[in-house]
Amino acid sequence: MPRGVRTSPLGTQEVPGSPYRVRVLQVGYSIPQADGTCRADGSITLVWGGLVTALVDTGGPWDRQRLPQLLSEQGLSPGDITHVVCTHGHSDHAGNINLFPAATLLLGWDLSRADGLYLRHGLAAGQPVQLHPGLVEVVPTPGHTRSHVSLVVRGTAAGTVVVAGDVFERERDEGQWRALSEDPAEQERSRRRVLAMADVIVPGHGPPFRVLRDTGFLLVPEDGEGATSGDGSKQHENAPRGDGTFRSGPKEDEDGAGGGSML
Repeated sequence: MPRGVRTSPLGTQEVPGSPYRVRVLQVGYSIPQADGTCRADGSITLVWGGLVTALVDTGGPWDRQRLPQLLSEQGLSPGDITHVVCTHGHSDHAGNINLFPAATLLLGWDLSRADGLYLRHGLAAGQPVQLHPGLVEVVPTPGHTRSHVSLVVRGTAAGTVVVAGDVFERERDEGQWRALSEDPAEQERSRRRVLAMADVIVPGHGPPFRVLRDTGFLLVPEDGEGATSGDGSKQHENAPRGDGTFRSGPKEDEDGAGGGSML
């Protein structure tokens, strides 16, 4: 963990916001077995309330019957999902994409629309894909796999939420993630970038957690982008109460999302 950065359990599976709220429909897990195998499933996260209704990761194919029920509990059906973002192609994250034939699909760096039209984008060059400019975008976060992506949601009651897939296996995963990484050095850079931008992280195999920055430190990713002041202001403005709700703070600048392609 970079100096001056701490994490803490979020304590809730939903972050309210306007227009977008974030709900972890399924908390992922990864449980090593005595025989050397591992029982695992990925987190499934819903982002909705504005022009975009996005599902980030779809769990494994063994979740096929469960996933529509999870959506139904939020008043939605698979046909209501406008975008499916799979952070990477592992079976516990992309196992149910065929439940959403009408949605725009981004699987790693593979972007297509419902009629089989494949779209150009700049993810491989480090450019985001804008789903709702200024509010919701997909950014490249390679390392766990070389085409790994994360979804960024700005302006929630907790600040910026990053649904990070397996960039983070779980909170406090420092002794575990490297063994699962295709490129640990690249993933380390992605982890620093996510920590620099996020107030809340949804990891691939554990509950969401807050990112807390100590006063007086500057968190700078190794690529020099996305430096974040350690003055603690984000946590103060959007701090969770003891009951898991949030105090609303000032919205971030909706014009500051940067470039990239747009859907």
